[in-house]
Amino acid sequence: MTYQTPKPTAMMGMLNVHHSLIATLEKPDFLRVEPQVPIATYHDSFGNFCFRFMAPAGEIRLHADSIIRVSGDIDPVGLDAVEHPVQDLPDDTIQFLLGSRYCETDVLSNQAWKLFEHVPSGWRRVQAICDYVHDYLRFDYLDCDPTRTAAQAYQKRAGVCRDFAHLAIAFARSMNIPARYCMGLISDVGLPEPYEDQDFCAWMEVFLGDRWWAFDPRNNGPRVGRILMARGRDAADVPLVHSFGPHVLRGFKVWVDELPD
Repeated sequence: MTYQTPKPTAMMGMLNVHHSLIATLEKPDFLRVEPQVPIATYHDSFGNFCFRFMAPAGEIRLHADSIIRVSGDIDPVGLDAVEHPVQDLPDDTIQFLLGSRYCETDVLSNQAWKLFEHVPSGWRRVQAICDYVHDYLRFDYLDCDPTRTAAQAYQKRAGVCRDFAHLAIAFARSMNIPARYCMGLISDVGLPEPYEDQDFCAWMEVFLGDRWWAFDPRNNGPRVGRILMARGRDAADVPLVHSFGPHVLRGFKVWVDELPD
């Protein structure tokens, strides 16, 4: 990722794999910054690994590379995973029932109940939400807005993967199903060619049964090699890079390649 800053600017972000995947790294994913500057790291309130530094005026480049060993299995599926009444949910899931910056449950709640109240609860209800969002929104890189909320995406009927995730999360929370926003990388392993250019991706995790499950309303299907980088209530909690001052993104490149054994 290459940025241009007109003056020294504080920057922070999340460009490493999630700490839950550290054991799968065969090559550390150290973040490199050019020109070299001191980098400090910390864990935020969601457990995400974060970096911060002062970018000098001019061009600055951020780069990371790694080798990750994955099982080769598709995303787990639990067709019999059940919803829980709110009073029975674990304490640490409750924050993911509440409205947030980009997921306005108060605005979308009535519509969610109209759409999904009569769908069987549990896995099938969450899948119905993903099916609806996948079909309802039009994916368009050129029709995106960094401040677009779930309700605005619903009105616009277009957006990018973060908009798909935000709308599905807002619908799930409105149905009293804990849902959290995930950011990371999705491989094209197992998909037919031609492959699209790689990018960072957003999906969601919902709490059913006794665990969190990954659902992907943008692609709407299980994938091989989903690589989590950070999770939170919505995109506001997991910025790839956030600057505390003016900046211009000059370019970026993302790759996820399958290596031979």
